[in-house]
Amino acid sequence: MAIVHGFELVGEQALPEANSTARRYRHVKTGADLLSLVNDDENKVFGIAFRTPPPDSTGLPHILEHSVLCGSRKYPVKDPFIQLAKGSLNTFLNAMTYPDKTVYPTASQNLQDFYNLVDVYLDAVFHPRIGPEVLMQEGWHYELDGPDTLMTYKGVVFNEMKGVYSSPDALLGKLSQESLFPDNEYGVDSGGDPRHIPDLTYAAFKAFHEKYYHPSNARIYFYGNDDPEQRLRLLDACLREFEPARIDAPVALQARFPAPRRLARTFPAGDASAKAQMALAWMLEEVGDVERDLGLAMLNHVLSGTPASPLRKALTDSGLCEDASGAFDDGLRQSVMTVGLRGVDAASRDKIEAVILDTLARLAKDGIDRQAVEASLNTFEFSLRERNTGSFPRGLALMLHALNYWLHGRDPLAPLAFEAPLARIKARVAAQERYFEDLIQRHLLGNTHRTSAVVTPDAAQGQQEAAEEQDRLAAARAGMSEAEVASAVESTRALKLAQERADTPEALATIPSLTLGDLPRYNKPIPRVVAEVAGTRVLFHAQPTNAIVYLDLGLDLHTLPPDLLPYVELIGRGLLETGAGDEDFVQLSQRIGRFTGGISARPWTSSVTGSKTAAARLFLRTKAMPDRTDELMSILHDVLLHPRLDNRERMQQLVLEEKSQLEAALPFAGSHFAALRLRSGLGEAAWASEQMGGIAYLAFLRGLADTISQDWSGVQAALERVRSILVRRGAMVCNVTTDAAGWARFEPKLAEFLRQLPDAAAATAVWPAPAGPRSEGLTIPAKVNYVVKGGDLRRLGSEPSGAVAVVQHYLNTTWLWNKVRVQGGAYGGSCALDRHSGIFNFSSYRDPNLVQTLDVYDRTGAFLREAEISEAELVKSIIGVIGRVDHYKLPDAKGFVSTLHYLIEETDDSLQRFRDEILAARPEHFRAFGKTLDALAETAEVVAMGSPEAIAAANAKRQGLLAVTKVL
Repeated sequence: MAIVHGFELVGEQALPEANSTARRYRHVKTGADLLSLVNDDENKVFGIAFRTPPPDSTGLPHILEHSVLCGSRKYPVKDPFIQLAKGSLNTFLNAMTYPDKTVYPTASQNLQDFYNLVDVYLDAVFHPRIGPEVLMQEGWHYELDGPDTLMTYKGVVFNEMKGVYSSPDALLGKLSQESLFPDNEYGVDSGGDPRHIPDLTYAAFKAFHEKYYHPSNARIYFYGNDDPEQRLRLLDACLREFEPARIDAPVALQARFPAPRRLARTFPAGDASAKAQMALAWMLEEVGDVERDLGLAMLNHVLSGTPASPLRKALTDSGLCEDASGAFDDGLRQSVMTVGLRGVDAASRDKIEAVILDTLARLAKDGIDRQAVEASLNTFEFSLRERNTGSFPRGLALMLHALNYWLHGRDPLAPLAFEAPLARIKARVAAQERYFEDLIQRHLLGNTHRTSAVVTPDAAQGQQEAAEEQDRLAAARAGMSEAEVASAVESTRALKLAQERADTPEALATIPSLTLGDLPRYNKPIPRVVAEVAGTRVLFHAQPTNAIVYLDLGLDLHTLPPDLLPYVELIGRGLLETGAGDEDFVQLSQRIGRFTGGISARPWTSSVTGSKTAAARLFLRTKAMPDRTDELMSILHDVLLHPRLDNRERMQQLVLEEKSQLEAALPFAGSHFAALRLRSGLGEAAWASEQMGGIAYLAFLRGLADTISQDWSGVQAALERVRSILVRRGAMVCNVTTDAAGWARFEPKLAEFLRQLPDAAAATAVWPAPAGPRSEGLTIPAKVNYVVKGGDLRRLGSEPSGAVAVVQHYLNTTWLWNKVRVQGGAYGGSCALDRHSGIFNFSSYRDPNLVQTLDVYDRTGAFLREAEISEAELVKSIIGVIGRVDHYKLPDAKGFVSTLHYLIEETDDSLQRFRDEILAARPEHFRAFGKTLDALAETAEVVAMGSPEAIAAANAKRQGLLAVTKVL
């Protein structure tokens, strides 16, 4: 067979499911495996993956994932990754560690930018500069500033995983996986257990890279409209210097259990009132049979995919949990199905298991409701065909799906070619075969490889774990000789000097970058037609949606009195999840699943451009094929006009689910909640968001759960009042995104639907003026902090502009990255500017510090005033911001974003002015903004989320810094 640029073609096939031609190649010299998908998608994707089975729970694969991006042979700078982020038009730039693989993907719409990214990534993984100091920075080290000072652990991954281990969800997921796979690599934590990360040695770290980061162990992937032959050229130039190697890296098959097993652990809780969590999980089959794996994924959706699915409904109806969900994971060598529950009493484990197993037995014996099966099949098939990955590149989603088979020696194209196995499944279901019932019997009921894992709250565990860490440090310190202490002090000093030392201009010049001439000077306007249909504003966006009709109904939240805003999330779910008319919520859910691609509710708020007022909408987001739009409009008519908001039991379930999900989100998104809390005191839009989805909303839910029991009639009246105020066609806005022919067919149906809605006038409600920010410490049982500080720039006389956006980007990729993440050890540090409201804030994520981070924020102004901004740095920052402005969007996203711009009075002209300001940014803008941040440091407030001990320590350092509010 002919060899082209060092590669031989192994096979070629059409892949219509991805609108691609797929080619498999083998690199002749090294054996590297390449999957090349050729299509017309301008959002090009590259990725390289290695099998990296973890030997233990030191987090070795995860730390190495971070570390190889810290400089390489060709690009000898401290952090090529962040240098790329400064000045790239990338649409994806990241790396991910999984239980058995490490993946380095990137994407861009710009061809030269794409080639730059590929080159840096290839050099990074094969030729990294991973000296001991890189392990110290990214993994862990003893931080010891002097022989008589306190010794601590420090490291980015160490603190990242402390944050992960603060989440009961994460702890339960870890325990459940380990319980199913006690004898192979899935039984340890590839991310790293903070208790074991300090056991990782540099020798093991270096040896792991030498063994596994080799072309013979690589799976390489390209996708998009770039030149397929150039792909081979680029790769061969990198790979041909390597010799072939035999790399043994399979994940061993886990032997099956003869009987189910049970495990239990505890997690740190704020107090004894917290509830337990539980997972019942099955190890299924080795992945590789596409029809079976697709069928099992569908079975999970049939059982648990919606609140009305039979297994999920049985659990919520039982009253034994606050929230339940199901998951199917074919990302491991042997797939897993899990039923997870939050808000349980650990003493009810037997009852919960009985509900699950009895429900499965009943379904297997009596059969699953045909309409439920039809609804799940339609929903699942719609999702497969739509391939709507949002802002996540489609090509990357395909790569990750292919790796589930590819990693274990299977055909990577098999799981992507879903048409034939889907057709076989549909035919079997249509023939009245007991397809899903047989899957239940064989893979669940008849499967003894099952575990029940429970994690229960322990109010003392957080302090106990902190004490254990101090004991380990004390023991390590006591075991050091004087020479070893001196060495630790010197290592700490040397690392800090290296972190503070700037890269040389010569090293920085090696990083490939675009020029301003590579950037489009003008925005690409999104076509928009604004019309009035039946007294309602309708925005139509002509886009190539493969005939799908996307319809968004925006209900005006600013017509609600402020006391009713906390009900909005519940109304959104109540309209879709309580039933409508003569249908209960199961029947309604099945109807939605059978005839549409899904309906969801989403509150949205934003400041109106140049105004202090907020635009606020509850969007019902829908999609359907053209021949199903009649039924879609009928469903919307019923849910808006005849929802079953009198369903007390169902509303109680929704309240508990909302509360449980919000509590679970806090450890993962602490920076978001702290920033929203701070911003809520500064602007109307953020204040409304806090009422509907922040800490204030959580407090409301906790009270509402009791109120429903004591005053249901009052709650029901409030819900009905919210619905009656919102459902008025004159205050509604509709967004339709489809092609022109689809709009011509759909418009009369939309008009008929709108004419049936109430036409009563809807006045804008008066919401309270923001009370001003309040410095606050939000306490949760976390091992790390989330630190936010900010204020309103307009009150300081500074007007947000495109130039300020460039300065913000520069800060995120220089000062804050270096001071908060690299030197401070936090997983992330950044600043954000809402140019519509003028609110600016700093934030940190999974941060071991608090006051130290605030000091960094306060020194930012001086940094900007004193910084020497070279032309190269300026150009990089401008390119990075333009990359965000021009982020790739799928057709439905273009239509929706255009509608949001319309609602906040953002015009094509104002968007172009913003772009012009970005392109015109100069060093004097940096110095001017430095002065603004100096003033902000004096007036800004702080909201920090962390443990009670961390908040107390901050208040001890700065008297009265934070008013304490207990959250968890």
